[in-house]
Amino acid sequence: MISALIIILALVLLLPFFVPLVERNLEIFLFIMGWAAAIAGGVLDKPLLKKALEDPVNITIAVFVAGLLFRWLERPLEKVISAINRGIPFPLLAALTVILLGLLSSVITAIIAALILVVIVSVLRLDRKSETQLVVYSCFSIGLGAALTPIGEPLSTLAISKLEEDFFYLLRLIGPEVISAVVIFGILAAVVIKPEQSAIGLKTAHSRESYVEIAGRTVKIYLFVMGLTLLGAGFEPLINRFLLDLSSFILYWINMISAVLDNATLAAAEISPKMADKTVQAILLGLLISGGMLVPGNIPNIISAGKLRITSREWARFGLPIGLAAMAVYFVVILFV
Repeated sequence: MISALIIILALVLLLPFFVPLVERNLEIFLFIMGWAAAIAGGVLDKPLLKKALEDPVNITIAVFVAGLLFRWLERPLEKVISAINRGIPFPLLAALTVILLGLLSSVITAIIAALILVVIVSVLRLDRKSETQLVVYSCFSIGLGAALTPIGEPLSTLAISKLEEDFFYLLRLIGPEVISAVVIFGILAAVVIKPEQSAIGLKTAHSRESYVEIAGRTVKIYLFVMGLTLLGAGFEPLINRFLLDLSSFILYWINMISAVLDNATLAAAEISPKMADKTVQAILLGLLISGGMLVPGNIPNIISAGKLRITSREWARFGLPIGLAAMAVYFVVILFV
């Protein structure tokens, strides 16, 4: 059993990174791997199936409703952003963008927050460097903020499900650290970014989403979270054998691999209800912070980079230094607080 689970874990971690077809169809791939892990782990039964069917419901509804509202309100939103852009200085606009999208992402979902970010950047007429910096800071903020509720992103949905905790558990566990980080990223965006008015910014591939695209994304999210639930249950024997006795500080730094691998998948492979809150906190913060370093790390990065055509090298130029600095700062926080 353990050897089969190790093989499945290796496939889950490596194939999305090396096989483009798997990367493009990650939700379906993880759905299949979730079934394989549950079967290999000997945990596939009626209670788990019921749980796997129920866990994705709330985030799926949130993604669908938020997607419809965004489609209906996108044009008015563009006009509002244009008016705000003309009325306030850029440093304040940058700070508000990063902070508000980060905090709201736990309610409107990380996906919709990323789409709003794309609209904001499309309305601005800045140089490419400044727009890229704004996107990177914002995606760090969105990736962190969305984890505060189980409807914000798949990682938080999966964490709440595996730990069998209430809706506000993550807000209590990592809320102070996440909210402070969101505010810090907003302040950094206001201070660091020195924009130049330019027509040569990021060339957006942004277009209004169709109802078919919204429905398709909703189905994918449901299958994605269902697969993660099965995956997490199937990997429980691996967690019990190899991770429970590891120091939370070691797990924190190990999770820097979240920069290149989806952080929700890693959460499914690592988190256990047998872990102490301090260990879960270290795991989550390590995943969330490092998830912003590179494009594949989380959903907001992938959406924003894809629609705004930001290259992996451009993202890494800003994302890696920011992420490494944040990892160092929050390691000290975890160590002494």
